[in-house]
Amino acid sequence: MNTKSPNHQITKSLNHSITQSPNSPTCLVLYSGGLDSILACKVLQEQGIHVIALYFITPFFGYKLKGQESISKKKALADHGIQFEKIDISEAYLKMVKSPEYGYGKYMNPCIDCRILMVRKAMKMLGEFNASFVVTGEVLGQRPMSQRRDALRIIERDSGADGLLLRPLSALHLRPTDMENKGLVDRSRLLELTGRGRKDQIALAVKYGIKEYPAPAGGCVLADPILSRRLKRVFELWPDFDVNDCVLAQMGKHFILPDRSWLVIGRDERENAKIVSIIRKGDIKLDLARVPGPTGLWRKMIYSDVNADIAASILCRYTKVKKRSEEVKLSGPGSENIKIFRTVPASDETINKYGM
Repeated sequence: MNTKSPNHQITKSLNHSITQSPNSPTCLVLYSGGLDSILACKVLQEQGIHVIALYFITPFFGYKLKGQESISKKKALADHGIQFEKIDISEAYLKMVKSPEYGYGKYMNPCIDCRILMVRKAMKMLGEFNASFVVTGEVLGQRPMSQRRDALRIIERDSGADGLLLRPLSALHLRPTDMENKGLVDRSRLLELTGRGRKDQIALAVKYGIKEYPAPAGGCVLADPILSRRLKRVFELWPDFDVNDCVLAQMGKHFILPDRSWLVIGRDERENAKIVSIIRKGDIKLDLARVPGPTGLWRKMIYSDVNADIAASILCRYTKVKKRSEEVKLSGPGSENIKIFRTVPASDETINKYGM
């Protein structure tokens, strides 16, 4: 439990000048956009420290910001006065998630290895931004796998950040870092939050005028029970899965056909558009030939008419207007037609047999 109220600590900070001198240190903050990482930035900005927020993205979190760098930078600056940098670590993350040294959490979430990877990457970028240390919004005891005291120590050690990793929200419960010992950071103005409760963070948000922030559950799909189960199956079937596969796994209805090929059916117009946007060489796109309806993507197949007919019949099952039979167009990544099938909607037995 906290021995000092957040109101007391924040008021103490607000009494100090926040003007930043040319000699003020710079830090890199692992920034998720969640309340804890925003607060970590604010606590250090109050000391006149220059904060650069590193927003790491992978297919499992943050991917929606891919290609929206300028919008994200403007929003972070306007909402929180934070310099924002997006860093895509997808390839390194996929390599790690296949076999994390410290294992998975309740589902497929490799939380300790995830943190090690991101802190290690931030450490390598210190010189690029002329920064002195790395910061996270971690709170001691908040998450059972990665925020235990021993786990926090493992992350600091294995990432190569010994003495250079500051957790300002729980700093007073942890040993002083090099930055505190050298006087670059005033330890007396750091916080001592612990545990899973959110009352203190919410009080701090009010004091800082932070009005919009996501729920604390987080946005990593590897911690989602349904999506993690599907991803595990994808990893088992195709060990060479890549970023595009991981994005596809998070949309639509999924089926594994008799040849172990992968069929995904869009559930609405938005998913249909997403499916079209990630189609690549070797994929087959399925559309209804004469009426509007779902889009399908058939991947990792060796083409045969038998399996093509099964794929077409599954697509027909999800049309809004049910008919005895329907024409389904199969095409490649461009606009070239492969074939048109007339088929009937798949039965419940087929759906249950091949559904993933």
